[in-house]
Amino acid sequence: MTRLHVNIDHIATLRQARGVNYPDPVFGVPVVEMAGASGITVHLREDRRHICDRDVELIRATVSTVMNLEMAASRDIIDVAKRIRPHMCTLVPEKREERTTEGGLRVADDPARMADVVAELKDAGMRVSLFVDPDEREIDASLRAGAQTVELHTGDYCEASSDEARALELEKLAHCARFAHQLGLDVAAGHGLHYHNVGPVARISQIHELNIGHAIIARAVFAGLDAAVRQMLDAMGKK
Repeated sequence: MTRLHVNIDHIATLRQARGVNYPDPVFGVPVVEMAGASGITVHLREDRRHICDRDVELIRATVSTVMNLEMAASRDIIDVAKRIRPHMCTLVPEKREERTTEGGLRVADDPARMADVVAELKDAGMRVSLFVDPDEREIDASLRAGAQTVELHTGDYCEASSDEARALELEKLAHCARFAHQLGLDVAAGHGLHYHNVGPVARISQIHELNIGHAIIARAVFAGLDAAVRQMLDAMGKK
């Protein structure tokens, strides 16, 4: 059964928009967990545009399920991860000018460097996931780099301009999920998933976890956070 990890970054985005101390993303943790989510995801960016170090520390102390820290493979953030020790670290590409993560890591371009980062995080007691495009070459490189999980980038599926294109992207996700599973990797997926498109991805049997944030926080503005999480679980086909 597919687990839902809720990315609560955009609670912090609302806070940072006014430079005040509310809404506090830490307060969202128990609400999300009581609504049925299996984990909390946060992205500590190098530029600290939303989630900050204080948030990460308090969320780690508050979470009762699983904390997944999305992060760049930079020395600053690696050191924070080793100090905070989340349950899982998901390495993602990061560019200062982007609005959100654009595509997966290019693990195959330099697997040795990625292997060093993965080993350092694993040695500190954290499970490591790599965020990659649905591409066999990148999945194989992730395995060789020592990752235990791959998170498949679902952006092309979510942004497909026609039903035919969407079906092709869904098949690509399903194929790569099977490929990763056969290699012995755990498989997650995320990026751009919404209430109207999450169902087919959640039904791919080899995908055990979805990371979803913006859609849930956006709906929470109108429906409340508890209801938004429960509605996403319903959309995933999980009661």
